[in-house]
Amino acid sequence: MKPTSMDEDEVLRWAIRLDREPLSKSEQHSLDEWLSEDERRQGALLRAQAALSYLDRGRALGGTSENATEVPASDELEFDGSRPIGRRGFLIGGALSGLVAAGFGGFLLLHPGVENIATSLGEVRRVPLADGSVASLNTDSRIAVAIGKAARQVKLEEGEAWFQVAHDKKRPFIVEAGQIRVEAVGTAFSVRRRENGAEVLVTEGAVETWVVGHEGSRQRIAAGAMGFVAYAAPAVEVEQAPEKIDRALAWRTGEIALDGESLEYAVAEINRYNDRKLVIDDPALAREPLVGYFRTNEPENFGKAVAGMLRAQMTEEGDTIHLTRSRS
Repeated sequence: MKPTSMDEDEVLRWAIRLDREPLSKSEQHSLDEWLSEDERRQGALLRAQAALSYLDRGRALGGTSENATEVPASDELEFDGSRPIGRRGFLIGGALSGLVAAGFGGFLLLHPGVENIATSLGEVRRVPLADGSVASLNTDSRIAVAIGKAARQVKLEEGEAWFQVAHDKKRPFIVEAGQIRVEAVGTAFSVRRRENGAEVLVTEGAVETWVVGHEGSRQRIAAGAMGFVAYAAPAVEVEQAPEKIDRALAWRTGEIALDGESLEYAVAEINRYNDRKLVIDDPALAREPLVGYFRTNEPENFGKAVAGMLRAQMTEEGDTIHLTRSRS
């Protein structure tokens, strides 16, 4: 996509509008369309939002900038042909432009109240959020949470997380996973980042998901369904599979649940949680199906169970556990 010209005033108008209240459907459509026209606009908008928050916090503490321009509260700005937006006395001009140019922002990381949450290898954490929602993070995962006046935003930077969202019609709960967006109001769902997209599993309520630039292809996923959202394709593949979802979310209690999945799949999942890795030395053995519940943090016990169930042999070499066909 060929970049369009970056209009700083337009970026600031959107930042000011987003700071006031939730967008109408038509405004959200206009914003999505505007963002899709130039990939640089998303970052510029986030930097402007962060700068506004930074200045607003400075004003609350009694701080000012000698390069800033004080705009009276009555001053209004026509926005995108719709109703005018009051600037609420924000300090703008030199100070705001300087902050935006300096690169402040990046998923609102300067926004007051942003919370960064991470898990280490093998760790699973359940964390209450400031709005009453709950986030459960799987192994080796990382999120950044910004609870704002108009929206609740979560950036899934790595891994997988399940969210139980507190109901709030005025503030949608939006998860960002790369170019993928998942929006809910009051529901429960998980998002797992993959190399070519993200998996979305819904356990309560419903969500809408889409790829940035393909907002017209939003897909609704209701409770008991799961979908895969690919970066390269606007269409979302949705499958009704409540039992499959229950098994996929067994990690919340430290387990992996299998119902005919291959040993290869099971080993890849178990290895996500442990420094000590399982290795399958026999391709035919890797294709064998497994059924049962296994602890994610017990690779040795998993190996012993596989040896008994599939008549395989387990050998240990340092931090590696090998599985192969039994010769007997």
